[in-house]
Amino acid sequence: MAITFSVAISYNNTLGWIDYDADAHKAEVHLGDEKGKALVEEYLGKSHEIMVPHKTLMDFTHETVEPLADEASFKLAITRLWNATQVHVDWSRPVDYVKAHPHY
Repeated sequence: MAITFSVAISYNNTLGWIDYDADAHKAEVHLGDEKGKALVEEYLGKSHEIMVPHKTLMDFTHETVEPLADEASFKLAITRLWNATQVHVDWSRPVDYVKAHPHY
């Protein structure tokens, strides 16, 4: 798997991460909580209707997003991950640190 993007996640006091491979259109979820892992995998396996912002705070359009289609779609889809699954995307947590120390 050629990883093109990785991001840290957390669920029920369990740290983990998602590796996304744009060439293979595949994501691999690494999370010690099986329920959280299953929620993320299910979410990433479906298309989602997302309100996408444009030039102003009032300028949104509904767009269908396939999370695994490309890196931009993956990143957009996981911005809504918390609302759908209660799995938190830790954008500011260094993912390399989480990979080395996948616990609090």
